[in-house]
Amino acid sequence: MRIEVDDVSRPEVVALVEYHLRSMHEISPPDSVFALDLSGLKHPSVTFWTAWDGDDLLGMGGLKQLDTENGEIKSMRTAPTALRRGVARAMLDHILSEARARGYRRLSLETGSNAPFAPAWALYERAGFVPCSPFGSYIDINFSRYFSIDL
Repeated sequence: MRIEVDDVSRPEVVALVEYHLRSMHEISPPDSVFALDLSGLKHPSVTFWTAWDGDDLLGMGGLKQLDTENGEIKSMRTAPTALRRGVARAMLDHILSEARARGYRRLSLETGSNAPFAPAWALYERAGFVPCSPFGSYIDINFSRYFSIDL
């Protein structure tokens, strides 16, 4: 598996981002979808990576700089054809390593609170993330769950 910085321009990457957004809207209330669209993933505060096996896209993930000491995980998604192959854990480990290299003291994330998000909760908890209060500009407490890890 190869993880590389991506500029969100390749058709297969665009398709995975669009799939991710559609999926989030299908399983979340409309006002509780905070996934980044293509322009959001291209913002200078976001570093976006994709995972590959040869020419096959396996997954994606982003790291948003909130300030000099805090980052946020954004748009983690495994391609449907690559589920249960360790892609999410590899991407999470990559993002954690980058956050530490940047000197961040804390890494946080927002995710949903209904059953389709249970695999994500398990992934983050296994990596040492713990529930936390809303951070940054988040205020949603009805649907969202928040996690963070001290680095």
